[in-house]
Amino acid sequence: MKKLLALILVSVVLLTACSSGGDNKSGNGGEPSATNKITVWTWDPNFNIKAMNIAIDSYKSVNPDLKVDIIENAQNDIVQKLNTGMSSGTTKGLPNIVLIEDYRAQSFLQAYPDMFYDLSDKFKAEDFAEYKLGPTSLDGKHYGIPFDSGAAGIYVRTDYLEQAGYTLDDLQNITWEQYIEIGKKVKEKTGKAWVSLDPTDLGLIRMMVQSAGSWYLKDDGKTANIAGNDAMREAFMVYKSIMDANFVKVHSDWSSLVANYNSGDVAAITTGNWFTPSIMQETSQSGKWGIAPMPRLSGQAKSVNASSIGGSSWYVLNVPGKEAAAEFLAKTFGSDADLYQKFVTEVGAIGSYKPAAEGEAYKAGSEFFGGQHIVSDFAKWTAEVPKINYGMHTYAIEDILVVEMQNFLNGKALDQVLADAQKQADAQTK
Repeated sequence: MKKLLALILVSVVLLTACSSGGDNKSGNGGEPSATNKITVWTWDPNFNIKAMNIAIDSYKSVNPDLKVDIIENAQNDIVQKLNTGMSSGTTKGLPNIVLIEDYRAQSFLQAYPDMFYDLSDKFKAEDFAEYKLGPTSLDGKHYGIPFDSGAAGIYVRTDYLEQAGYTLDDLQNITWEQYIEIGKKVKEKTGKAWVSLDPTDLGLIRMMVQSAGSWYLKDDGKTANIAGNDAMREAFMVYKSIMDANFVKVHSDWSSLVANYNSGDVAAITTGNWFTPSIMQETSQSGKWGIAPMPRLSGQAKSVNASSIGGSSWYVLNVPGKEAAAEFLAKTFGSDADLYQKFVTEVGAIGSYKPAAEGEAYKAGSEFFGGQHIVSDFAKWTAEVPKINYGMHTYAIEDILVVEMQNFLNGKALDQVLADAQKQADAQTK
């Protein structure tokens, strides 16, 4: 009997040794910590997915055995799936890498800190635009590798400007008041709308407020900052001036926004550099566009002619395969300046990786934009974007502001508008 028990024990030991051999090294909880297959969740096949595929091709020279599967989801679906999975306490079904919009990042990092893999020692954070490091970090640790910059500028039809007696030089480092006056003149001389806006999207407000180093929340990222926020107050006033100027064409969705510019019906838009491919898809307008720095708030001493809208970063989830996923990101988006040249030439994506700005693609002129070096311009403005804490409640507060903005446009006193928004935001963020 003793010999039989000893034989069984030896067999178990041998089987255990065999099962833990090869590439399947054990990690936390005995789960595999190394793998030759990782999954990525992201959205937009013409932008994020295309960039990821370029990174995958590049990484084959480093590790040809790694298989990377991209699973396309709408951004809102990713948000929902992450919240559902993480709140359940199980990692089953979650990806290794996920793209998260910068406005939403802190809501995940603060709510589920154990679900994200620390990337602090995987890349040099100082090599990225400083303002991108706020959303991707928590308690001094870096959990995301920044991707597209989101730096904003004024896209403008230079031929319409000329008809109104202006050139692109007249839009350099201007205030919003100057922007409005130029828009009125363009509408008067050309009959074209100056800007297209969706009344339910306050992207302009976000850009204005950030340009002054302020936000919907205070520096703690949790306390609403509306009623006593001078930058917010001025932004509301500027927005109303724009809506009252009789040069706005309204759109209701993305396709109608793009159509307003591709049709030639609207002269200018202040938005993020990710809009470049949409402008360029109307090839008949080549040579008729230019880009200038975004306007600043004249009443805010800290306001600069630079801001951001949108922009996202890559995160590694704390699930089996995290080491392989982190290594993949580190060697591609985290350090490969040549890769960022391909993002520019093949995707139209301008990253926030500062060393990439020395590459040829960043320095090249754009025929579509009259020879302007738009990529190097956006890279310069990216470095000037104020760093702020977006916090956890950007869209919850914006839902409140959208309603109160309509009340303001319909005649409600501004101080009351901001006070009521503050009260609702306080209740929302508790």
